[in-house]
Amino acid sequence: MIKKDKRPSILIVDDERGTREILGKFLRSSYDVTLAEGGEIGLNLLDRNDYDLVLTDIRMPGVGGFDILQKTLEKKNPPPCILFTAYGSIETAVDAMKQGAFDFVTKPVNFDQLELRIKRALESRKMRQENQELKERLNSKFGLQAIIGNSRAIQSVIDTVKQVAPSRTTVLIEGESGTGKELIAQAIHQLSGRTGKFVPVHCAALPEALLESELFGHEKGAFTGAVDTRPGRFEIADGGTLFLDEIGEIPLSVQVKLLRVLESRSFERIGGTETLHVDTRVVAATNRDLEKMVQEGTFREDLFYRLDVVRVELPPLRDRPEDIPPLVKYYMDQFARENGKEEMSISEDAMSALCSYQWHGNIRELKNCVERMVVLSRGRELTIDNVPVHIRENVSPGISKDLFMPETCDLERNEKLLIERALNECGGNRSKAAEKLGISRRTLHRKLNTYHIE
Repeated sequence: MIKKDKRPSILIVDDERGTREILGKFLRSSYDVTLAEGGEIGLNLLDRNDYDLVLTDIRMPGVGGFDILQKTLEKKNPPPCILFTAYGSIETAVDAMKQGAFDFVTKPVNFDQLELRIKRALESRKMRQENQELKERLNSKFGLQAIIGNSRAIQSVIDTVKQVAPSRTTVLIEGESGTGKELIAQAIHQLSGRTGKFVPVHCAALPEALLESELFGHEKGAFTGAVDTRPGRFEIADGGTLFLDEIGEIPLSVQVKLLRVLESRSFERIGGTETLHVDTRVVAATNRDLEKMVQEGTFREDLFYRLDVVRVELPPLRDRPEDIPPLVKYYMDQFARENGKEEMSISEDAMSALCSYQWHGNIRELKNCVERMVVLSRGRELTIDNVPVHIRENVSPGISKDLFMPETCDLERNEKLLIERALNECGGNRSKAAEKLGISRRTLHRKLNTYHIE
């Protein structure tokens, strides 16, 4: 239904002509009103149009008010429904509310009360729509939509995130710096259904004394400078998710307290005696080898196993070059919008250079590179001249630059040819070929299986 002046639209369904017309006359000064002569016509109108609110009588011949209510609940964006009747009773009102009615009024209608209920219903719908839009924006920014890539490796990560998100279990995210560990943690939180906040703590940026206070909070007077009682991040994240980035940097003294919280979901603030209980889900991340740290005695073994319930391993960008083009396109569009530029494209030789670079800084380095290219570009197409010199001069060391076939834009075929060329140049030595390609031998072995290379 087209709204001429964007006023809220109301459908009134009543088989009594007098009541129907009086209600319509009263409400038309503030709303777009549509009248339906009975339940059957009301159902037909709901099939064809969307309304912001539905007012319907309960008792009508044939199709009754509860049928109208059920129809509104089947809509994609259900309008609130207010039922009214001359035969009102507490039982009918309770039944109507249980079935999804927003409110219930009796005849003869008190117009002041009805107007108040209508305003409340419309405000409730507006709030619900705004919350849904906010959730969609958050999902777009931090949910699975923000995880760009079609490689098998990144799709495996997405599958794990989907499976683990609804649970309460602790998740450990491993990956090099710049691979997007916090983005994965945010996606887990967004898909978890938890109503609390996502609270990040960058452990490497805080000294030991401050880190303990940040995590667990402190009471007034607990130490010099503690002029007020302050809640810790575990309290702030109650009902939500606490993201502990660079968990490997936490000192042993704090590791002991962290282990207790993970096991008992309880702790005391610094200087306090009251035991606090929280429902905080912990997601941790590291770019260090925690198992090696356990062997060296710098990370508690019991804490490691408590964190490592579910592990998500983020592959470095150089191990999934097929994800570079969609990432470049995503950031190119983003930075073009942010800098007031028209939609941009990228030349084949520029894309080939980006695809063949090793990206030791991973996605963070690629993002910064694309931003620089977009900002400094003078036209609508990014060319090889826009690619930073250090990238052009350091494309796949030891591998011929003319290997890539931008005219086919077949990344899997290019990668297969690249691996075969490296093996040929190294006389079939897989360790040397992996070193030449800048990947691990394990990654090379997996790709050999993927592309059926003997």
